[in-house]
Amino acid sequence: MANKIEYETDTQIEVEEPKKYKVLLLNDDFSTMDFVIDILKKVFRKSENESANIMLMVHNNGKALCGIYTYEIAKTKVAQVKHNAKKAGFPLKAVMESE
Repeated sequence: MANKIEYETDTQIEVEEPKKYKVLLLNDDFSTMDFVIDILKKVFRKSENESANIMLMVHNNGKALCGIYTYEIAKTKVAQVKHNAKKAGFPLKAVMESE
């Protein structure tokens, strides 16, 4: 049987939450509303209703928030939008901004 040794220390470890980034879709005059909804469902895992509402915000306001993520996830989401848009022949873009 192993002995369990406990140590007391005066050092406190402070853990910071990772910085978060907003991912926004930007409006363009060529990407179809159906394509934008499809991207929101596939990339951002939004429901049909959420996707339609966000798509309308993009259309009416020029951009809309799709989600808030850590840096790596936000960067991946932006890359997925770019890849899918290019593959489909649309200029749809997503950007990330520090929160």
